[in-house]
Amino acid sequence: MNMEVRVPQLPESVADATLVAWHKKVGDAVARDENLADLETDKVVLEVPAPVAGIVKSLEMTAGATVTSGQLLAVIAVQAGDAAPARPQGKAEAKKSAETRKAPAAAAQAQSAAPPAPEKDEVAGKLSPAARRLVEENRIAPQSISGSGRDGRISKSDVAQHLQAAPQASPATPAGTRADQRVPMSRLRARIAQRLVEAQSTAALLTTFNEVDMQALVALRARYKEAFEKRHGVRLGFTSFFAKACIEALRRFPVVNASVEGGDIVYHEYYDIGVAVSTDRGLIVPVLRDADRMDFAAIEKAVGGFAERARSGSITIEELTGGTFSITNGGVFGSLMSTPIVNAPQSAILGMHKIQERPVVVDGAVVVRPMMYLALTYDHRIIDGREAVQFLVAVKELLEDPSRLLLQV
Repeated sequence: MNMEVRVPQLPESVADATLVAWHKKVGDAVARDENLADLETDKVVLEVPAPVAGIVKSLEMTAGATVTSGQLLAVIAVQAGDAAPARPQGKAEAKKSAETRKAPAAAAQAQSAAPPAPEKDEVAGKLSPAARRLVEENRIAPQSISGSGRDGRISKSDVAQHLQAAPQASPATPAGTRADQRVPMSRLRARIAQRLVEAQSTAALLTTFNEVDMQALVALRARYKEAFEKRHGVRLGFTSFFAKACIEALRRFPVVNASVEGGDIVYHEYYDIGVAVSTDRGLIVPVLRDADRMDFAAIEKAVGGFAERARSGSITIEELTGGTFSITNGGVFGSLMSTPIVNAPQSAILGMHKIQERPVVVDGAVVVRPMMYLALTYDHRIIDGREAVQFLVAVKELLEDPSRLLLQV
């Protein structure tokens, strides 16, 4: 009996996907729910699990092909007994079934103490798109790289670590020779490029700046971070403070939380805050739904989960859609100042930057304080400069006196 494997139903906002890589080839055995292939959409990489156990009979699409929902990807020759739907087992049946499954596994283990070396195609199929490009650029054998991802998946960081540990010798280039490499954009990178150009061409973007004295916030975090982590099981960072400060400022200036739809201004009466996360494939912006109802620990856990799932490729499209306002932190990369671009159809985005000690004047005396520049980019079509500046000043005041966040004053 044969079982067809088709492209899963893609979300409404996604028309098609690119078949990035196969993890199996014709003739390979595959277990039920084992990942057969990776599909890259504009936002995430989707896995295509095997619906049954069996042998891969045919692959109907090649890597790099564009596919749509329901399209035939592969055919699996089903193993006897796997096609039948599962039924509840009694304790005796379950024990017997478990012993039956263990027997072949033990026999296979006895036949060979050392697993065979992975084939080149099998290892190449475990490369993420960014890792594949880095491997090709540096002419590295994929078999020599240890993958840290799920099922041995190799990420860009794995390749970078391999290069640092064992630098590859560059091929000799004749004197005077100039070379170029041309590689296609990934779907995510192309989508990012499209959205950024659209934002620049359809909105009247303007950026206003201010600076925050982080001394009170740094001291507060240092005082309670150990107790916070012990109680909540997550580290206390600065993101939750900035999210809370932005939510309070958005309450005071609702137009910053609004968006433009045709000739209308839509005022959102909820606070879905996007938090930019950098991945090997590019920048994505997962959304904290109803962030105003979340406490500090919930925000920190959610942001940490976003980052982990985004880098492993398991984040969902639903987590990346929507949002009424965004926060991005270039400071983690050492950026001192920047002008972030609004994530359309939102109307504003807050840019955080590196905390750096600088001399400032406080009460007539020059002192050294940990300072951070803030940048607010906004759509001048609906947000006036007065509102943008007052919003940023409100965020500054809330961060410089964190007790205001608790009292909402």
